[in-house]
Amino acid sequence: RRSAFLLAATLAVAVIGGSLVLHLSRSDLARPEAAVFRVTERPSTTDDTRWPRELRLPDAVASSEDEVATASPAGEREVVRSPVPSTEAEAPRTDPPAARKKIVEERALLELQAAPPARLRDAGAMDYRSQAVPPSTGGTAEPNDQPYGDMFFESYGVNPFVDTEDDNLSTFGLDVDTGSYAVARRYVQGGHLPPAAAVRLEEFVNYFDYGDAPPSRGDFAVHLEGAPAPFAEGPRYQLLRVGIRARDVVAEERPPATLIFVVDVSGSMARENRLGLVQQSLGLLLGELGADDRVGLVIYGSTGRILLEPTGDHEAIRSAIERLAPGGSTNAEEGLVLAYGLAERFFRDGAINRIVLCSDGVANVGRTGPDSILERIGTAAENGIELTTVGFGMGNYNDVLMEQLADRGDGSYAYVDSLPEARRVFVENLTGMLQTVAREAKVQVEFDKDAVERYRLLGYENRDIADEDFRDDSVDAGEIGAGHTVTALYEIKLAEEVPPKATLATVRLRHHSVERGEVVETAETIRRRDLAASWDVADPGLRLAAVVAEFAEILRRSYWAKDGDLDALFAEAQRLSAAFPGDLEVAELVTLIGRAARLDGQRRGN
Repeated sequence: RRSAFLLAATLAVAVIGGSLVLHLSRSDLARPEAAVFRVTERPSTTDDTRWPRELRLPDAVASSEDEVATASPAGEREVVRSPVPSTEAEAPRTDPPAARKKIVEERALLELQAAPPARLRDAGAMDYRSQAVPPSTGGTAEPNDQPYGDMFFESYGVNPFVDTEDDNLSTFGLDVDTGSYAVARRYVQGGHLPPAAAVRLEEFVNYFDYGDAPPSRGDFAVHLEGAPAPFAEGPRYQLLRVGIRARDVVAEERPPATLIFVVDVSGSMARENRLGLVQQSLGLLLGELGADDRVGLVIYGSTGRILLEPTGDHEAIRSAIERLAPGGSTNAEEGLVLAYGLAERFFRDGAINRIVLCSDGVANVGRTGPDSILERIGTAAENGIELTTVGFGMGNYNDVLMEQLADRGDGSYAYVDSLPEARRVFVENLTGMLQTVAREAKVQVEFDKDAVERYRLLGYENRDIADEDFRDDSVDAGEIGAGHTVTALYEIKLAEEVPPKATLATVRLRHHSVERGEVVETAETIRRRDLAASWDVADPGLRLAAVVAEFAEILRRSYWAKDGDLDALFAEAQRLSAAFPGDLEVAELVTLIGRAARLDGQRRGN
């Protein structure tokens, strides 16, 4: 009775204090989908941005089964010892509170789609992806400030308008990266506008699903559409969308995979629970692997070390993940060298052979320049060992290196700032990340000089390819995974009196088909009659892409959006969201634009 009384008293104090702490055994750490280590009931406060952030895994695994170490948002560490249930039947039931919490978060986010602008801009809005984001300290921040310190970005400029009389060909390599959008989201959620150099427009646009249908045959379906440009002046300006949708591959039909995870365990990964989020992410992926898949693990701090050779033993993989602990400096080069050596030793013909780097991108030991690392992975990519990079952390983060490594390694670059984003990358998009369907994929758009006076490609500044190299298959372009969609937007100015049947542009797609083992080129055309009569009747997917692109243009302070208005864009995004009921990513976009408008108003002193 005394024990029962003490337990009841302890729970009462915890509930009154606003939190209930649950502790699970070490083996549960690799199963975040079934584990809630800290559940904080929603407090009676108007600050909706704070309470979801308490749901987190521990920063490090303690030394015994019954000891769990956690960290509060302020950084204080708390060690709680509690008996661990000896059987699954005795374990606390965590699914109901976790499920309730998810429902509450998603409902609150979706309600903001219809919220009055004042509610969002003045009081802030809760984001279901914001667990790992530190609360805003308030105040204002200039876009060029470095609120997180030691952030490395590179500006690639902004594409100009080009007269078709001078050059009617536009050629670029395809790109499925999304890291830039997630990084910018992290800035805005943290109370800061991102640096202009952090914004790559195509990665914003390619983060979203525009509903393009997959091909009925072949590797790709090309979708072309257009409408009057909503953010340009003059009736002759139109916005064209080129949507390229790769074929689907169901998980059961993809080849087996040998995955070598390279995990940064340097001291910087202790910040913000970065390494803990990596552990959660790998735990999520583990549940998606098939019986023939193999996983190896390489870690690096001051030196690199092979922690686990490729194996299909899930318990061994879980154990290796649980043993990760931060410390030391950052020898990224040695870690990658070890990983490629391991991948070559365990290379399997007919299988997917991929390295996945999980890091904050910092390299401060060894030959730390990007070129010294890039030259090591180019040849491996040509020989079938591809590289995916996944970024973690804010402050002391190298976006440039992570993006360049993925580009040279024939893979994609993503950024994970929360557990929902980890699920998106490592569960929902896993097959697309693993299975490449097209290599050296590039597009060339030929504009008709009689119908189009000038054009501008939005984004893809660092993917430019010389027009004469379009059919040179030795030129590095882009790799596309199963189910991926790549979207490119053009602003064009029509000539006067263009007849309905006139061809505006011919879009050519050229790639090396992995399935067919040969280079394939296809072409589609768009005519004047294919354009929507007005913006209001345009396809919702085109309108969404336009809003996302304008958001990126304003954030990167593009000359072509010098008169852009985030308040007006927020209102347009709210109207548009009605066409995407239940879409959490669109709902989140609305909140981000609203928050950015508020931050921009503070910066301007409005």
